[in-house]
Amino acid sequence: MESKLRIEVCYATHHTQTLVEIELDPGATVAEALAAVANREPFTHLDLRETPVGVFGQRVDQQRLLNDGDRVELYRRLAMDPKEARRQRAVRRKADKTHD
Repeated sequence: MESKLRIEVCYATHHTQTLVEIELDPGATVAEALAAVANREPFTHLDLRETPVGVFGQRVDQQRLLNDGDRVELYRRLAMDPKEARRQRAVRRKADKTHD
């Protein structure tokens, strides 16, 4: 009999990080890991079918097979495009310099 896979599922906000350890059968996918935590906080408010996910910092498809010890990471959507954020900072800096 094969032993269970030990998987970590994590999600972070600006204020907190949640790390949940679960056990799944060998051959389990990322989607199955997400289903296993779907009824736990803070995952209950997330659309886990649409949330970008990765394993150890690499974006993956939810059908990816998991290995023992994998960490499934749920990624938040960006509040703003990084290029737009840089542009806005540059505009603010330029405005600040003209008021000095």
